[in-house]
Formats: sequence, structure tokens, C-alpha cells
Amino acid sequence: MKNIIAVLAISSLLAVSACKKTENNNTVTGNAEVSEAGRFTVDSVKIEDSLKINDSLTVKYTSRMLVFPTLKDKTLLDSIYFSEKNITDFSKNGLRNYLQKSKNEYFNQIRKDSKEWGSDLTFAQEWYSDTAMDIKSNINDYLHIEYVWGSYSGGAHDNYGFSERVFDLKNNRKMELKDITSMPVDKLEALLMKNINRMNSGTTDNNGQVNNSEMLLVDKIPATENFYFDGKNLYFHYSPYEITAFAAGDITIPVSWADLKGTLSPEFTKRMKIN
Repeated sequence: MKNIIAVLAISSLLAVSACKKTENNNTVTGNAEVSEAGRFTVDSVKIEDSLKINDSLTVKYTSRMLVFPTLKDKTLLDSIYFSEKNITDFSKNGLRNYLQKSKNEYFNQIRKDSKEWGSDLTFAQEWYSDTAMDIKSNINDYLHIEYVWGSYSGGAHDNYGFSERVFDLKNNRKMELKDITSMPVDKLEALLMKNINRMNSGTTDNNGQVNNSEMLLVDKIPATENFYFDGKNLYFHYSPYEITAFAAGDITIPVSWADLKGTLSPEFTKRMKIN
């Protein structure tokens, strides 16, 4: 069964190596990449900073966003940056300025709140906020981006979560389940329940067998829009507490193309070369 070590591992994936910095010592980086199709370029901007609030509390802010210099469709870009508010400038400088503003707002909010409860902290703590965007694949002009967040603001453990999004670069829009399959929701949810133990999340029974279902918190697993796919399966990704207890960690459930036979979109089947 997963324990707090799993959470710390996720947090380490998001966080950078610890370093002592003041609020005015922030770092901005960007590494250019080229998509596999060579049709668009990918860059990134990253800001990391820390602030000592008082003797008992230090806070860290880390955020990395992808930048797409050659994507110009505003609707598509709005969908890519869906979790952010009021972004109007999608350039590298624009996104860097946005992250600077977000960092300052985070620090200012902690400063304000600490005036009320700061004296309640009985030992030194380090709180943090981490967010990141990562390209997981670009197959047949289907761009899969994973959004990860992690945070700690006191309590027993960190929190973290994932959002998966796939974008159709040919049609400049986010993919929806209906673009892939016409299977009724109740049948798809039955497949999710059937397949919950097909991928190892770290939760096993006494015989070492995957047993994600042991920690289910729901009677049925919802077929959400938090999905992605590859050449073999459609995958649904669930963050901690979404369908299982926190100790189970995040859960990914695959649904094979064979499971969805007869319901797949002809256009999607052709582009993905599914037999």
C-alpha cells in the first residue's frame, strides 16, 4: 500500500533541488525543443523562488509552463492554459510575467494569512506550491500534455494531482471523449470498474497482486475527460481522493481499443491506425 513516501516522490518530481533564495532571487529558464513532426516549436519558462515568512515558516514557489511560439489559434491556446486566469499574452515574456504575478500573489497571501495563525506553528515548516506542464506525446498531430500540481500548507501530508489533456493540432481544439468513442457512459464506466486492477499504482494485496479496488471510495468510477491515449489503449487518470483513498496514490485505468471495438470514431481510428 502506498504511504507518504509516494507523495514525497511526486513532490520531488515537481520541486527543484533546495537552495536558499530571497524573494528577489528568482530564476527563469527556457529550453527549446522541436516536436516529433517538426511542425511547431516548444519552449518553456520556469520561475522558482522562496521566502522566509517568519522563524517557523518558509514558503517556496515553483512553476514551469510550456510555450508554443508557432501556435496562434486563441481558442486552442485558451484551452492549453485552461487552469490559468486572464492570460492574454501567450508569448514567452507574457507567460513569464504571468508567473511572476502568480508568485507574488502566492507570497502575499501567505504573508497576510500568517498574521492570523503564524504564532500557532510550533516547529519549523516549509510550505510550497509547485505546478508544471509536460509534453507526454505527439502522435499523428494529437498532442498530449500532462499538468501536475503539488502543494503543502501544513497538515499530515502533501497534496498532488494530475490533469491530462490531448489537443487535436489539425483542428485546433481539445479532444473530447465523444471524438474517440460513442460507447454509452454506463458501459464505459463498467469497463473502468472491470479494469481498475490492470495497472499497478503501488497498492497490492498479501499475494503481491495489484488491488487498487480495495481502496475504492465510489460505487462506480466516472468516465471523466481526464484521459489520454496511445497506440494500444485509452487511459483514464485519477488523482488521490478522486476515486480511492489517499494511500492508493493516483490511479490510471486502461481501456483497450478491443474493449471499444465498434464504437470508435472512424476518423480517429484512421488517424491512429487502429486495426
